[in-house]
Amino acid sequence: MNEKIAILTDSGSDVPAEIAKELGIFVLPLQVIYQNRSYLDGVDIDAQSVYNRLPVEVPSTSLPTGEYVDKILKQIKEQGYTHILAVVLSSGLSGTCNFVRLMAQESKIPFHVIDTKNIGIGSGLSVIKAAKLVKEGGSFSDVIAKVEAITQKTKVFFVLSTLEYLKKGGRIGKVMALLGTTFDLKPIITCNEEGIYTTVTKARGRKASLKRLQELVYEFTKDATRVNIGFSHGDAFQEIPVIKEETLKQLTSIQNVYFGQVSPALGVHTGPGLIGIGVQVDE
Repeated sequence: MNEKIAILTDSGSDVPAEIAKELGIFVLPLQVIYQNRSYLDGVDIDAQSVYNRLPVEVPSTSLPTGEYVDKILKQIKEQGYTHILAVVLSSGLSGTCNFVRLMAQESKIPFHVIDTKNIGIGSGLSVIKAAKLVKEGGSFSDVIAKVEAITQKTKVFFVLSTLEYLKKGGRIGKVMALLGTTFDLKPIITCNEEGIYTTVTKARGRKASLKRLQELVYEFTKDATRVNIGFSHGDAFQEIPVIKEETLKQLTSIQNVYFGQVSPALGVHTGPGLIGIGVQVDE
């Protein structure tokens, strides 16, 4: 039987919209929930709208709606796909992965779920890789094996302007938030092996933290001959082009470069000022 493989992900994996469209990636939007209304992440609300409203109300986020899931699965069926590969953000940071696994158990066609143990563009790089492998004619089993392997060689590093929103969302402890406020210590954050936020190191002040962010990217890729990289930001339009240019100048093994603003749902938990770099050793 000829395999037609659908690649499915979530909006928290931050695949740039134009890339998702180009590669035919199906995206399940998370929910952004305000007191008076819920929105579909990236569908009927954008990140800038979230940032503009943060001084008035900090929304919550939730899993994709059952209605939208049914809509996506119907599209996949109608377009004749025979297999589904879901590549989704870390189960350590969201219930989305387990939600999609429940979908897989009820599927009438082969449906495999990969937990990237990552978030944002760090997760998105693995999604894009999966879609490209499918485009290249990879079999379902081969694509699964290669994507599961490459998630082990994919990282995201990011810096925030404030830890206030991670604290409000219960993503980090109060002690870390207090340190960041009192001493202007900016943690450079990544996901550990369990896919949970962890601090790699700290730097004093914004300028030093961005420099350290770039150094961590260089260290991660120093021995690589093929690297995919993604730059992501949260309402940091002035800074991100400079960071992008400086970083790319230092790297000689870049194969693909991606760029975009974080999804509204991620913006809820990170606030304005996020600068993130996702990096993937693709060998």
